[in-house]
Amino acid sequence: MDLVILIYRQNLLTHQITHKKMEDTQKTQNNITEDISLEIKIESLLFYYGEPVTILKISKILNTTSEQIEESIKTLEKSLANRGVSLSRKEDEIALVTNKTMSELIKNLRKEDLSKDLSKAAMETLSIVIYRGPIKRAEIDYIRGVNSQFILRLLLIRGLIEKVTNPQDERGYLYKPSFDLLNYLGINKISEIPEYETTNESIDNFINNKDDENEE
Repeated sequence: MDLVILIYRQNLLTHQITHKKMEDTQKTQNNITEDISLEIKIESLLFYYGEPVTILKISKILNTTSEQIEESIKTLEKSLANRGVSLSRKEDEIALVTNKTMSELIKNLRKEDLSKDLSKAAMETLSIVIYRGPIKRAEIDYIRGVNSQFILRLLLIRGLIEKVTNPQDERGYLYKPSFDLLNYLGINKISEIPEYETTNESIDNFINNKDDENEE
């Protein structure tokens, strides 16, 4: 009985310490961000995600109302008017994009990037998108075993892949090879890639083995 009480007290103490640490962390974060304007916070979030984000999601992250976010977006749009990036909006989603005046330069840079070498991580991610796309980021992360957010952003910037709305979940996205990549590879459809079926079978086997390991 004494042992049970001791274990209970230890668990209670551990819980209290953990809770205190979480409170201290939250207080520190609040102190750091309380003097930063809402416009700067929104811009930082959009830069971090590197993809369209809903107004609702931003309001939840910043713990404020959608109305306040909308007002701050108007201010942010004005402040970005003569900058290299601007705000793009589609329905209730917003994203940071390059300024329209730079479109021709960006287009030329993308053409150059298509011929540049990719890192091992980028090639790995691109291969998964090619053979398994359209595919969710969560599935890419699962296959690779690491977060692929920044690699996907790089591939998007270089025009090697494109992001489309998930028909089964309009709040999510799928990644697939871009038309520029297909043209660069000299094929009309993904199934024309050498050993397409064999590679897909190998990926299937890898996923199945990983599922079995996780169950164990």
